[in-house]
Amino acid sequence: DHISNINYPSIAISKFTGKEIVNVSRTVTNIGEEDETVYSAIVDAPNGVKVQLIPEKLQFTKSSKTIIGARYYADGDDDGSKTVRDNKGHGTHTASTAAGNVVNGASYYGLANGTAKGGSPESRLAIYKVCSATCSGSSILAAFDDAISDGVDVLSVSLGSSTELERDLTTDVIAIGSFHAVQHGILVVCSAGNDGPQPSSVTNDVPWILTVGATTIDRSLQSNIVLGNNK
Repeated sequence: DHISNINYPSIAISKFTGKEIVNVSRTVTNIGEEDETVYSAIVDAPNGVKVQLIPEKLQFTKSSKTIIGARYYADGDDDGSKTVRDNKGHGTHTASTAAGNVVNGASYYGLANGTAKGGSPESRLAIYKVCSATCSGSSILAAFDDAISDGVDVLSVSLGSSTELERDLTTDVIAIGSFHAVQHGILVVCSAGNDGPQPSSVTNDVPWILTVGATTIDRSLQSNIVLGNNK
């Protein structure tokens, strides 16, 4: 199995088929990888936590207690889909929104200085990478099934189809997958999409999904403009 399997507090991160499974009595908090071989591990956690090898091409170069596992779903010949690494930045952004650590002194080029954090910084994340060049329906449904099997508590799904497309609940993979998750007691939170503000521009609007979207920006950022004559 080339994917990770998470059931906290036991952590099971599996290697490709054929790789030896290594168990330790403490959580691995620092793992590096070289030539597909894990070469270092610093352990510091209560006894009794089971750890196995990290998937190929996934490198942890410093402590990561938030991300406790990851799966990827290969999409044909697209090499970008054959790794859990975020090559686009979208997954990192949405994961930070959900469970980003507290960052003091955050600002936008010196404006709006303050503290930034995700909605639930103490949460742990299991990542299911379904998109690379495309987001195939089979990958999305497989990710829902895996998340259910892994026993997650909340699913954050930051993707959706265009509102210009007529949706059919019998073929809408997010509606189908989320329905199965809700049947297992999992809260599914989806984005409302990037369209708007015109009517009928919300996606992921089936009643069993908690759909999240923005209405208005709640503040303005003011700055001085210096012209060519320094005025």
